[in-house]
Amino acid sequence: MASGYDGIFGAFPYAFRSSESRLFKLYVVASTLAVGLIGLLIGIALIVLISETAAVQGGSLTLSRSFYVVIGLLVVLPAIAPVLLVARRRRKEIESSARHEAALAVTGFLFLFSLYLGLVASMPETFVLDGETVTRPAPSGLFAPVVAGLYAIPAVLSWVVPLVGAGLVAAAHRLFG
Repeated sequence: MASGYDGIFGAFPYAFRSSESRLFKLYVVASTLAVGLIGLLIGIALIVLISETAAVQGGSLTLSRSFYVVIGLLVVLPAIAPVLLVARRRRKEIESSARHEAALAVTGFLFLFSLYLGLVASMPETFVLDGETVTRPAPSGLFAPVVAGLYAIPAVLSWVVPLVGAGLVAAAHRLFG
């Protein structure tokens, strides 16, 4: 076995260097940026939560703080899975076809897009922003039917959209791996 990387952070440059698929290399860069942004947003949200509840003693607040971390991991893991899968296969010198890497890249991009679609689906009909009640925009344009369909999903079930995206990543690995 050839050792090519040391841990999760080394897997990204290793997968980028060892892959023969340009699409997959593009996904490595895009997922690195997306995961960094997601980590930054989760970190800021956690800091805000802690600062707003610092005076309150443990209990359910400690659970909600942990919940932020768990949600962050559930969002990040399917985004980094394609990179880790390819890096592992390359490191262990397991045959990795260009189709497998391309399929993982496409489904990885679809997962990242499904995160955005899940956010659209979770948007409440009205919400308060800076003391002003705001109504979500009405669906319009070419993708109006898609947006209307996302709005029809109950907000408590909006997590299903990224779950489908994560399932696509797993299915691509099984089918093409």
